[in-house]
Amino acid sequence: MSSHVFTYGSLMFPEIWTRVVRGHYRAMPARLDGHARFEIVGETYPGMVERRGSVVEGVLYLDVAPADIDALDAFEGAEYRRAAVQVRLESGETVEAGSYLYLLPQKLSESPWRPEAFQMARFIGSYCRQKLG
Repeated sequence: MSSHVFTYGSLMFPEIWTRVVRGHYRAMPARLDGHARFEIVGETYPGMVERRGSVVEGVLYLDVAPADIDALDAFEGAEYRRAAVQVRLESGETVEAGSYLYLLPQKLSESPWRPEAFQMARFIGSYCRQKLG
């Protein structure tokens, strides 16, 4: 059964998303209340944790196939856990999606991760040398 996936870091970028999944999915802006996104010390990608009063802006991919969910789980690895969250669309509608919570808060910096500062080339060179899947 397909499910929606809320992304907030490297997977928000089509250049990364398409290296991990095989399917083509409709995407739209969304936000997740009660969570915050931080830089991980020494890394180009963020970690997201629950944080009352905070909001994370991201991209919601719709109806992602189970095989691609498996590929995303493998890509995210052991430092993340996929959890069900309620995200809000620009229309105000709330939908359930899976998203990846970071499990090692001691590795998070106190600096928020900013998508506009994402080091795409460095990330691809380190984690996406070839298309996964």
